[in-house]
Amino acid sequence: MDYEFKKNTLDGSYTCSFSMGHEVLGRWLQEEVGNRLERVEEIFDLIVSSKKNNSQTFQLVGREISMFISNNEVEIKQNALEGEGDELSGESFEIYDCESVSYCGLEDFDLVMQDWKKFIMR
Repeated sequence: MDYEFKKNTLDGSYTCSFSMGHEVLGRWLQEEVGNRLERVEEIFDLIVSSKKNNSQTFQLVGREISMFISNNEVEIKQNALEGEGDELSGESFEIYDCESVSYCGLEDFDLVMQDWKKFIMR
């Protein structure tokens, strides 16, 4: 997974871009986490808890995008996808799905969060 973080020096906003298949992770960082260190620390607490008990599911529900940790895997998913089931299936949904759901291993996610924290603390 490739990613890049940028800061707009004019308005102080943060942006990030992620490789294909992980775009929603970038949107989640920007929209749900942002530069709020207390939110970043909350996520690190969930990572630690998950490592101690990887059979349990941990979640952080956001306004539009939520994060789920279970079995050493992280899922970032748009909330609008909850409950849509078979209504949005088939080839036409695969492209939308690719931009709306992202999966990665817990260790990779931990590294992304460490990099994000370093970036926003500069």
